Amino acid sequence: MSVTADQVREKLKAIHVPGGGDLIASGKLSDIAVANGKVFCSITVDADAVKAWEPVRKLAEETIKAIPGISSVLIALTAERAGGQKPAAAPAATPGPGGTREVPGIPGIKAVIAVASGKGGVGKSTTAVNLALGLRDLGLKIGVLDADIYGPSMPRLLAIKGRPETIGGRTLRPMEAYGMKVMSIGFLVEEETPMIWRGPMVMSAITQMLREVQWGELDVLVVDMPPGTGDAQLTLAQQVPLAGSVIVSTPQDLALIDARRGIAMFRRVDVPVLGLVENMSYFLCPKCGERTEIFNHGGARKEAERLGVPFLGEVPLEPKIRETSDAGLPIVATQPDSKHAQVYREIAKKVHAGLLAKTGVRTAPKIVIES
Repeated sequence: MSVTADQVREKLKAIHVPGGGDLIASGKLSDIAVANGKVFCSITVDADAVKAWEPVRKLAEETIKAIPGISSVLIALTAERAGGQKPAAAPAATPGPGGTREVPGIPGIKAVIAVASGKGGVGKSTTAVNLALGLRDLGLKIGVLDADIYGPSMPRLLAIKGRPETIGGRTLRPMEAYGMKVMSIGFLVEEETPMIWRGPMVMSAITQMLREVQWGELDVLVVDMPPGTGDAQLTLAQQVPLAGSVIVSTPQDLALIDARRGIAMFRRVDVPVLGLVENMSYFLCPKCGERTEIFNHGGARKEAERLGVPFLGEVPLEPKIRETSDAGLPIVATQPDSKHAQVYREIAKKVHAGLLAKTGVRTAPKIVIES
């Protein structure tokens, strides 16, 4: 019989917390998610109380692990900022020169890039996978992190089955596909399971998939971001020194409005924008060869020029790209000689060139929430 969230809560009532009372009664514990013997939750406290609550977090993990049927536990301690701002992951940064906070990198990973979009439905995840494969073809060691907690795509896009192993009760061993290391919340829950999580839970999950996965030595970790400009994006910007971001958009004005927001957001948190990709740029009829610009054409190129960011390339609206993606056979890996795979590889070359041009250690951005 599988363990329920209520059973976990009952066990946690035995844990005493600073100031008196138990963990459940304190109101500091988030909703508890239990899936296939794996437990996810977070504890949110005032920033100045983090050190006092760290033993509570550890004891909670140990208590849950002792429950028969539980294979692994991920609990994050998050800190509530002053002024009613949204909670951020417990400080992983240390003071640097001039009072700035230096973000520690992920051991073994040379660069982390985010693939993002201002809205959903523009082909961001497909672009992220094929970009990662294009970087792999340049001889780089690549990892892929699926940071879209609500709609994880990597298990299907890469046809990965099974569950990641737990090392030492906390660290996860990433899955592998096409010579890349891959992690996704989709490996830990069933495909049909809705992730009804609030912001702190999402932030905790992303932080732990970044830092509690045995990534090993990687040249680039490609992070497939959820659409929009919310908690996930801010968490990533605060938790790791991002080497850059790639924005994916379709050509029409409605999508470009959201792409502008994405570019503005990354600039606001001091993350370099490596460039803009125009996806579904045009359609070539496979029977007659006639070109149709279904979603307009060239809008992303013009927007990139206007905003002063590199334009990385045009990806056509092509049935083969959709078919290979749905089948877990990404086109760069399975049809490497196709002209469509070549488009992605050219984008990868430009992204790699942009990464090589970046030097120095970036400090953590100062997140400002304007009213």
